[in-house]
Order: sequence, then structure tokens, then C-alpha cells
Amino acid sequence: MTINLASAEVEKLEKYCNQTGRPTTDVIRELIRGLPVTSPEASAGNGLSLKLGKFENYFPSDVEN
Repeated sequence: MTINLASAEVEKLEKYCNQTGRPTTDVIRELIRGLPVTSPEASAGNGLSLKLGKFENYFPSDVEN
């Protein structure tokens, strides 16, 4: 899997990881696990659907944007 991020997003992720000492993979996995997912019965299509929001809302407020 490849994830394309804007340079500002990469900088923010790297800054967060440097401040917390966590690897980027762990941070990305945590964010993905926290995404709300609707059940197949509730979605109109086949399979699961994701409700995506802004990742910036997932970062603690003590990390500068």
C-alpha cells in the first residue's frame, strides 16, 4: 500500500513522531483503527464503508499544527 501525503502532512506526522518517540507506522495504524466504520447492513453498497474525517482532529492538542 502506498499513501500519498502533502508535504505539510508529512511534516506534521514526522513532528508528532519525533515528539512522542513513536514510529510513523504505529501512529498511522492507531489512526486507522480509530476510524468509524459502518456495518454492511447499514451501508447501501457491498462491503464496509468508512466515514473519513480530518486526521488533525486525532492529534493531541499539545502537538503544534
